[in-house]
Amino acid sequence: MASSKARVQRKTQANAPLHVKRKMLSAHLSNELRSQYGVRTARVCKGDTVAIIRGDEDVRGTEAKVLEVFVNTGRVSVEGVTINQADGTAIVRPIHASNLIITKLNTEDQWRIDSLSKKKEAEQ
Repeated sequence: MASSKARVQRKTQANAPLHVKRKMLSAHLSNELRSQYGVRTARVCKGDTVAIIRGDEDVRGTEAKVLEVFVNTGRVSVEGVTINQADGTAIVRPIHASNLIITKLNTEDQWRIDSLSKKKEAEQ
């Protein structure tokens, strides 16, 4: 961040273009994945399995797949985590990516796996 003022940082983050906001959508990796790839965080993608570590008691500790990633708001919808609307219909409950830990990566994208393992190869 260029500024030390909190309100300017929030404004910069809120008004950032989508290709920059996408990079902000990252979560910590589990200890096994961290030792395997040699990196601490990775971007959350659809199909990853995540564990919710912060939030209300009814969602904390849930481990499920990511259904959708909302780049604009920095939030993620997780399978089985819903809230009820006033009319009783259940909708997905968006959870901020910083409140998640990635426990299993979606390995369909080979470019993503290669970019994650580059750091481990550089250390050796």
